[in-house]
Amino acid sequence: MTAAQQTGRAGAEVLVETSHALPLVSFSVALKTGSLLDPPGMSGATRMLTRWMRRTAGGREAQVIDTEIDALGGAFGADVSPSTLVFQGTVITRSLDGLLRITADVLARPGFAEAELERLRRETLAELTETLDDDRGLGRRWFRHRVFGEHPYARSVTGTASSVARIQGDDLKALYRRIVRPENLIFAFSGDIDRPRAEALAAQLLAQLTPGPAPDDGIDHPAVIPGRRLTLVDKPDRTQTQILIGGLGTHPTDPDHLALHVANTVFGGTFTARLTQEVRAKRGWSYGAYSSLPIDRRRQAFSMWTFPKAEDAAPCISLELDMLHALRTKGITKKELSWAKKYLVRSHAFALDTASKRVGLLLDSALYGLPAGYYTDYIERIKAVSLEAANASVVERLSEDDLLITVVGTAGQIGDTVKAAIPRLASSEVVPYDAEPS
Repeated sequence: MTAAQQTGRAGAEVLVETSHALPLVSFSVALKTGSLLDPPGMSGATRMLTRWMRRTAGGREAQVIDTEIDALGGAFGADVSPSTLVFQGTVITRSLDGLLRITADVLARPGFAEAELERLRRETLAELTETLDDDRGLGRRWFRHRVFGEHPYARSVTGTASSVARIQGDDLKALYRRIVRPENLIFAFSGDIDRPRAEALAAQLLAQLTPGPAPDDGIDHPAVIPGRRLTLVDKPDRTQTQILIGGLGTHPTDPDHLALHVANTVFGGTFTARLTQEVRAKRGWSYGAYSSLPIDRRRQAFSMWTFPKAEDAAPCISLELDMLHALRTKGITKKELSWAKKYLVRSHAFALDTASKRVGLLLDSALYGLPAGYYTDYIERIKAVSLEAANASVVERLSEDDLLITVVGTAGQIGDTVKAAIPRLASSEVVPYDAEPS
């Protein structure tokens, strides 16, 4: 990557990746805080605040703002994660100033109309009701809640029906004053723009914000919850299940982080990996079977995901546990290591093939506090992973004993067989699919 990086006014970073191939500019205005800063008992607050700001920019009505953006030939939205909040825009070059004026209104001059907040509340509650029909989403929600326990990662970015109903306008305004500060921002520009212009535009926006320190969430890494635990999300009349099995995984600062990434690529990181071959190709239990190791500012969770028919749920769980045991005790082979490293090196090219992707990697590095050279030295570090390091990382990071098994299915149909399929089960629970995690 060749993107330039510089610190501007009030400590805000400005990342730039120039490409004049098309008369388009993409930009991100990112906050280094996300839903982890939702006030106690008010999960979903950051997401609601973000949407409220977007819909009341400059005191205008939402439809007026949308019409202005359309007239500029642009697009503008926002995304909230536990650790970040990112406003993103794309526009034709000649209209960049116009879209950034709207962005400044979103960040510096939200109207905070109460009528719009109530509309947002109704929409969010409707979205939460719709999620009850999404079995995969239900599984991930309960897995996240139980695997992280008391840690803020357990909370939903969207919130719950009770938390959303509890959030008031004054709560969101206080949150706004806390997080929208120049010191909490990072800018990223890509496309038909050079560094001097990007820095000037960033400075103009920063000058419109109230100075103040960036908030510190003061949150530690999540702790391991011991034992094998089962959470069965009981949903009537399910012929198919959703299964997530996992525990705490890796963090980018771990010395064996990329070694584990290579090992996971062999185990369940691609469509041709071990999990898919055993679960899908050989047995036909699930169309897909994958394992993932996401990264964030704190340690995230390792998980295996499958979605077999109800009658195949118990044997599928048993197989996955056996495969995890084999991965830990026997490791990956020299041939698998060579294949995984070549695959990762080749596929990394697709992460760098556009200016927006390249600056996006730099933005991720800044937002998540990734180690120096995390992406720029990626290929060399992947090539340097040894078989011994890959196998040792699995033993060090992936536990067989401290696991959460989350299953969405009909408890009366599969509950007993699923429990019997999990040796050394320390605890189990059945929760209604429409219950709020607590």
